[in-house]
Amino acid sequence: MLKLLPALIALPALGAACYAAAIAYLWFRQEHLLFEPELLPGNEPICPDTDVREFMVDVPGARLSVAQLKLPNPRGVVFYLHGNSGNLRKWFINLDEFRELNYDVVMMDYRGYGKSTGRIGSEEQLRSDVRAVWNAVATDYAGKRLVISGQSLGTALAAGLAAELSQAGCTPDLTILVSPYSSMRALADEHYPWVPSKVLRYHLPTMDHACKVDGPVLLVHGDRDELIGFHHSEALMRAFPKCQLLRVEGAGHGDVHQFPSFRQGVAAALVGLAGLAATPVSYAASGQAPTAALT
Repeated sequence: MLKLLPALIALPALGAACYAAAIAYLWFRQEHLLFEPELLPGNEPICPDTDVREFMVDVPGARLSVAQLKLPNPRGVVFYLHGNSGNLRKWFINLDEFRELNYDVVMMDYRGYGKSTGRIGSEEQLRSDVRAVWNAVATDYAGKRLVISGQSLGTALAAGLAAELSQAGCTPDLTILVSPYSSMRALADEHYPWVPSKVLRYHLPTMDHACKVDGPVLLVHGDRDELIGFHHSEALMRAFPKCQLLRVEGAGHGDVHQFPSFRQGVAAALVGLAGLAATPVSYAASGQAPTAALT
């Protein structure tokens, strides 16, 4: 028994050392855990459509890849901030639906995604990059409808941009948040309760931006989302001054956009901004593109 005593004493110390090593790994490597970019060769088009424009926006230490559906005389623009995986080739899709509604779409790839150079280094850098890309296209849409949208990771960035624009007197006509979270800290506490909250360097506090967004907000969330629970949208709905929540029954996290109710809800919101008939777009049960064009 006496011979086992040193080993028994050493066990807690070994456990503490392993825990400290795990925390240090999370601190220094969290960009690799939060962001899942896929590169795209510079000579490969994001989208082959002739009305899609690709360009780069220069920011300190990087160049950001941007795709823009540019219509002849759009009613407005949807400035869209995508989720944490892939690149614009994955996210810049379903363009016919926006063509039918006569809205341009602008999307950016974050640093290290797609054709964007550099790498993500901080939350403030992310937000600064978003502002830079918006500033690069803002003059194209003076006097037109402005929709700020984000999905998953991009929802906190979209809410932050909408709040900044509201405070600057340029309130978006609509903010759409798809599968949003109240904050990255709250989400991390749910999935990794053993990790101290101070370890997280990306707080992304969607909830904190809510009271600063003056315009209407549409939250869209699948009721079977196991990554970001539906209760996050329920909490955000109470925080935004002007908010509606679309519950997509049966949808999870990665498939919410495939459900007809999602497409119908977003289309109806954009149609409402354009002042058109309440139900001018009809979707098939499969959730395919509109069967009738707007006039």
